[in-house]
Amino acid sequence: MSALQQEMERLAALPAQELQYDKGATHACADFLNALNTGAIRAAQLDENGSWIVNLWVKQGILVLFRKGRIHDVSTDANFRFFDKDTLPTKPLTIDDHVRVVPGGTTIRSGAFLAHGVICMPPCYINIGAYVGEGTMIDSHALVGTCAQIGSNVHISAAAQIGGVLEPAGARPVIIENDVMIGGNCGVYEGVLIRHRAVLGSGVVLNASTPVYDLVNETVLRSTSHTPLEIPEGAVVVAGSRAVNSDYGRAHGLSISTPLIVKYRDEKTDARTALEGALR
Repeated sequence: MSALQQEMERLAALPAQELQYDKGATHACADFLNALNTGAIRAAQLDENGSWIVNLWVKQGILVLFRKGRIHDVSTDANFRFFDKDTLPTKPLTIDDHVRVVPGGTTIRSGAFLAHGVICMPPCYINIGAYVGEGTMIDSHALVGTCAQIGSNVHISAAAQIGGVLEPAGARPVIIENDVMIGGNCGVYEGVLIRHRAVLGSGVVLNASTPVYDLVNETVLRSTSHTPLEIPEGAVVVAGSRAVNSDYGRAHGLSISTPLIVKYRDEKTDARTALEGALR
């Protein structure tokens, strides 16, 4: 991929007008989009030490597609009018991809990778640069944002929002490792890392500024300027609250929503969150 990387980095450095008329840009953008679609390149990947590395050039390449594209008509008929960049079509899935897209309004943008056995319940949306591993279910009204990295056998429940990120280009995407359960109406944003087999209960919202109180280990988990908020392997997180300790807060009985780790995964948790193989 070194040649493709060099070409996309070259295009990313061009002024907008020069990019539009660059002779090699159209071919390079097509090769780049194909590499994203097949999973040959990713916005982030796990290294041998278990750390996630952001591929800056991939995110720069996606921005090139946005800059290069021109608005055109992608309407399905007279009653459903849509207009988008010509460099950002919907994903060209076929039956040979072994992905279930249940009828009812789902859209998957080209440049998203979906492994065999992925299920998309209607309506859901998967944006460019996303990576979705084998056997994962994206439930109704769920979003998988730009460059989000989703592992295998993950369940993203109804109305859950997995945030995307393109700018700044070096920013971490949201990463959800294998065998994670994301409950309904959850929100995961701003580069949060959810480790293997963790469970988020319904309504949990996590972002870079969210403190998470680990009641088991009596610690507080936070992001730093160099590390993301990281939910540990097997943690079970539920929506909680903590008191506002200012005089005004105490006088009015106010509290702030706060995620709590109430336990770590056990046999009872496994039974409640078991994925049904028949659905896959």
